[in-house]
Amino acid sequence: MLKNILTGMILAMTPLGVAAHSSSEATTPADGATVAEVSELSMRFDAPMRIISVTLTASGRDVEIERATGMDPTNEFRAMPVDNLAPGSYQFDWRGMAADGHPMQGSFSFTVSE
Repeated sequence: MLKNILTGMILAMTPLGVAAHSSSEATTPADGATVAEVSELSMRFDAPMRIISVTLTASGRDVEIERATGMDPTNEFRAMPVDNLAPGSYQFDWRGMAADGHPMQGSFSFTVSE
């Protein structure tokens, strides 16, 4: 009987742990997309996320971007390239802190066409 109670408690708590972390729901540009130009880089999360650092790279070199969203937790993060992005492949990497205090990170990539 004790085994059944403990198993039930563990199963009841499992969804809470899974739901606690934020996850990226969408990005602009979409991950893997080929676009003609980029006026905004954005990520949308299913729960507030404090984005601590972001980098945009092309061919291993950092590309300057400007944050449009501050350091407060938010469901949508936005940044803009400082200059027009030249044709090529880009990767956007981010690190953040979920509402439950867990560190999170991710990335998305896109291509700017000629």
